[in-house]
Amino acid sequence: MRNRFILLLPALFFLFSLMAFAQAPAAAAKFDAHDFTGIWLRRGGDRGISPKAPPMTPAGQARMKLNIPARSRSPLALAPDDPSASNDPAFSCNPKGFPRILIDTAHDYHEVVYTKDGRMMQLWQEERRPREIWLDGRKVPTGEDLDNLGPAWYGHSVGHWEGDTMVVETVGLDDRAWVDLFGFPKSNEARVVERYKRVDADTMTIQLTLYDPKYYTAPWESDVKTWKKQPRDKVTFFGWYGLFSGAGELICAPMNANGVNKHGG
Repeated sequence: MRNRFILLLPALFFLFSLMAFAQAPAAAAKFDAHDFTGIWLRRGGDRGISPKAPPMTPAGQARMKLNIPARSRSPLALAPDDPSASNDPAFSCNPKGFPRILIDTAHDYHEVVYTKDGRMMQLWQEERRPREIWLDGRKVPTGEDLDNLGPAWYGHSVGHWEGDTMVVETVGLDDRAWVDLFGFPKSNEARVVERYKRVDADTMTIQLTLYDPKYYTAPWESDVKTWKKQPRDKVTFFGWYGLFSGAGELICAPMNANGVNKHGG
């Protein structure tokens, strides 16, 4: 009898292993680490690049002193008692620009779609704003090519894969847009590198680094920003699927100003 029990042990172990595997959590479901398709909701990370910026150059300090943020993290740009005195460009319905639209938690949602010509598009609910990231093997523009393209609110972005991490480099950023709501500036020499990783079926993380030797004495590295993928029933509004239909487009239009700031927004 004892020998029979010993012979049964391997079979019982195999049976219990199958049961445990069948009860594995949904998070262990298969997913394509190179596919970010879907609608994502921000669930973690600081509202700036990180809570503390690196020391600024004299040129950066001079530029920072011109800014009047509604919220401050620097003695160089103190917040006024009356938020309506802020000169935040976004308060007068200018584009938030990059990287601010990525790091700020005010908007929460964005959708990722792919085009047949090799682009990944981020569709931001706020501003009803598309951002294109080229994944067709091209290099970021430099020199005369970059001068010909000129600055853009969201820059010129090119991505490539390093294993399961998508690395995106953005150059040609318009220096009129602030880095964040705390008033930190960026120069026309700024370059941002993002690292996207899909860590499971429902979670995407992003870390970024701002390189701007004109305004900052060291690269500014971010904390981990986290997004959660939303099931279709969570982003279907009145029968319409997506962020622009039903949920509201969230465009800042001066004629819709609500008095939060004297400039509108």
